[in-house]
Amino acid sequence: MNDTTLNSPRWSWPRLTGLQQWLRQPVCVIGILVLGLLIVSLLALMQGPVALSSVDVLQSLWATISGAEISSAGDWVVRELRLPRVLLALLVGAGLAVAGVATQGVFRNPLADPGLIGVSSGAALAAVAVIVLKDTWLQEWSQLTGPLALPIAAFLGGLVVTMMMYRLGTWGGQTHIATLLLAGVAINVLAGAATGVLTYMADDQQLRTMTFWSMGSLAYGKWDEIQVLGLLIGLPMLLCLRLVRPLNALLMGENVANHLGFDVQHTKRWLLGMAALMVGSGVAVAGMIGFIGLVVPHLLRLMIGPDHRLLLPLSALAGGLLLLVADTLARTWMPPSDLPVGLMMALIGGPVFLLLLMQQVRGKG
Repeated sequence: MNDTTLNSPRWSWPRLTGLQQWLRQPVCVIGILVLGLLIVSLLALMQGPVALSSVDVLQSLWATISGAEISSAGDWVVRELRLPRVLLALLVGAGLAVAGVATQGVFRNPLADPGLIGVSSGAALAAVAVIVLKDTWLQEWSQLTGPLALPIAAFLGGLVVTMMMYRLGTWGGQTHIATLLLAGVAINVLAGAATGVLTYMADDQQLRTMTFWSMGSLAYGKWDEIQVLGLLIGLPMLLCLRLVRPLNALLMGENVANHLGFDVQHTKRWLLGMAALMVGSGVAVAGMIGFIGLVVPHLLRLMIGPDHRLLLPLSALAGGLLLLVADTLARTWMPPSDLPVGLMMALIGGPVFLLLLMQQVRGKG
């Protein structure tokens, strides 16, 4: 066999194209994501200041499922420290990714990320306000809502900003992405200024807590919070899955969706409300974490297309996986330091988004 035969298209491009087509099959994508979740979850439970073997981790997981008591130091590390953190990463990542899909579906633009349009900033500002003012101006609010003061406030903050952005960016039945992004920049600036005022009013303990909100962290996840978060994120995700048909219809425009018999305005309100609830709940527990709602849906659209029947559940899997990878790297990169996962997510998501943007620009060129 000569060089001409080796370099001919018969031996190179068909095999590569076949592999690409196979990797883009939904079954293959689901298998890769599920396998990745299992492997990364096991590695996250094994890695840390106290190194554990896979056997120790599996034994601890079985003891946790069976309800057995903690029998060793390694068992305590898995149950009380690492397993809640893994579950928190999966929940928050899934919620942010699905919120990104819902927001992009409503505005019909892949750049309509909850972070870019100010939803995360609004949720974080409301949560920080509760932290700083819970003993003064918001004392009655804290007494009324109890332990749910932070999640409810973050949800309301994200919902208010979401509705503002919807009103500002949509008129004449069309969404204007330039107005949307400019308004998002303004909202982020205003939220940053208000957070600065609250920072000036805060004491030392509140300042340390606010630092957590600004950079994001999964280090303080507890079982009680995870149970509440599972409800606040899991239920909106299920409701979003019930709206996949009107979401797919919206891809063809609001007029087409109306002619197909869908209540577009009702669908938009529900999707934006569910996105605000997921983002607000995630921010309330984990702080500011960006790029998941932007990068994950965009990557999956390139692989499997825009069908929301696949895009929504696969975004939940990929979002949880991506945040778990980022958190595992954040706490094992420079031991014993535990880097904020928001910073690690920015280091991962920023370059990936730039690469995707460059690829899209070259493709149009």
